Amino acid sequence: MRKSRNYLLFLLTFVLVIGTGATVFAAEVDPGTLNSENYGILTIIPPLVAIILAFITKNVVISLFVGTIAGCFMIQLVDNAFLPSILGSFLDFIQRVLNSLADPWNAGIILQVLAIGGVINLVAKMGGARAIAEALAKRAKTPRSAQMVTWFLGVLVFFDDYANSLIVGPIMKPVADKLRISRERLAFIIDATAAPIAGLAIISTWIGLEVGLINDSFTQIGMNVDAFGVFLQTIPYRFYNILILAFVVITSLMLRDFGPMRKAEIRARKGIKEPKAELENLTTEDEMQVKEGVKLSVWNAIIPIGTLIVSALASFYYSGYTAIMGGEDKALIELISNSPFSFNSIQQAFSAADASTALFQSAVLASIVAIVMAVAKKIFTVSEAVDVWVDGMKGLIITGVILLLAWSLSSVIKDLGTAKYLVTLLSDSIPMFLLPSIIFILGAVISFATGTAYGTMGILMPLAIPLANSISPDMGYIVMSTSAVLTGAIFGDHCSPISDTTILSSMGSGCDHIEHVKTQMWYALFVAGFTILFGYIPVGLNIPVYIVLPVAILVMTVAVRFIGKPVDNAD
Repeated sequence: MRKSRNYLLFLLTFVLVIGTGATVFAAEVDPGTLNSENYGILTIIPPLVAIILAFITKNVVISLFVGTIAGCFMIQLVDNAFLPSILGSFLDFIQRVLNSLADPWNAGIILQVLAIGGVINLVAKMGGARAIAEALAKRAKTPRSAQMVTWFLGVLVFFDDYANSLIVGPIMKPVADKLRISRERLAFIIDATAAPIAGLAIISTWIGLEVGLINDSFTQIGMNVDAFGVFLQTIPYRFYNILILAFVVITSLMLRDFGPMRKAEIRARKGIKEPKAELENLTTEDEMQVKEGVKLSVWNAIIPIGTLIVSALASFYYSGYTAIMGGEDKALIELISNSPFSFNSIQQAFSAADASTALFQSAVLASIVAIVMAVAKKIFTVSEAVDVWVDGMKGLIITGVILLLAWSLSSVIKDLGTAKYLVTLLSDSIPMFLLPSIIFILGAVISFATGTAYGTMGILMPLAIPLANSISPDMGYIVMSTSAVLTGAIFGDHCSPISDTTILSSMGSGCDHIEHVKTQMWYALFVAGFTILFGYIPVGLNIPVYIVLPVAILVMTVAVRFIGKPVDNAD
């Protein structure tokens, strides 16, 4: 009997140990890796469903919801039967939405979107929007000059792509409407100067991630490099970023368009009302409507918007400063302590900043300044000003819903291992001169399917640098491949309908989201073609970049001249 008990005790202990070990082992295995092996090509179903439905239904909320539910169902189906998986997928979806909202970064983005909406509404009701529109209209007297002003403002707000979308759009929307520039064209210019600029800027909210990934990936192959120096070396090879900025200037100066964008521009020039903007927070009439008796003044816009921009820069620096000083990197702490306002210190502070919190802080401060101005000038009472501020948020609730759904879909895609499958599928047997082009295409596919440039960079960088080094240890070749990761991720993010930057650009310009994606995608693909054919392939064949880049811009200019058709004399 005792032996039997001992045997049972031993058996129970053995089972518990094995079970615990299995649990620990399972916890260490990335579910994305397992799911990518189980589902294979089926892992692309959720983003594919969302993207196809977006074009069919023209309703991004429904499309994102169905795509996310489909992904949740696939994840539940791994461990459950069919019917329980249906209920489990719904519960999983709810949990993912809650997790997305609970994330401090995501919450900060939604809150600053709402707060900036309140600031813009106050600026409009105080007459600032109309005054700015009339002042800019004096300089931007034609569609050509208005588009160039928009491009220039986009370049000025270089430090963050979200800030770009949320600041430039509301300022230029009334001007574009007055000069009969389509909302689609405005959204494209804003989107083309958001991530492409922030990804290139040496002081931005992007550079910390980019430099960190470069450093970690070189460490993997046993190379100790100046990661920031490598980043600087990639700038001439960031063909898509540079060419899309040049493309905006070329098409704006020539006033030539093609594809769906030309149709949108012709419609706008003829004064035909465009489709109702799903993400438009205010109608044009509401934006230009000023409280009766208010004297128009550009300062009613310059001071609140200026506060938003300046305080954002200050918040970025302070956020990074406190993060560095509270960290354990003694070299950085010494740098910040000895020369807090040197270029290197500012760059490091911006790299370490929490952009979400910084933007929300600046949006709240700008809101306070706008309310105080409205009360001090006796335009509103305190209660009226607060009501106007809150009213400006109402139309942006849909933006928050779409962002939450996009983030939830992103988490599903990660758990399914979609990106891992695509990397495995597309990264085999690469010729040396084609590697940068293939990395660019791979980054574009992953970023387009997942809607995130950050995530794509994080996936591809640790793979691309060791792969490039194994093919050729030449540093110039590795730099080309590194730039292809950064640029491909931005291209996919730029034209993906589930990208938060694309969503915010639609919202900021008051353009229907699907119309923005449809019109912009033709241009993004056009520039991506030049990026490969006249960018990465030539440099892969050892043609110097100082020859490749000017030639690419020149050939693209000639192509626009012959492919694009005039808009203003379309009749």
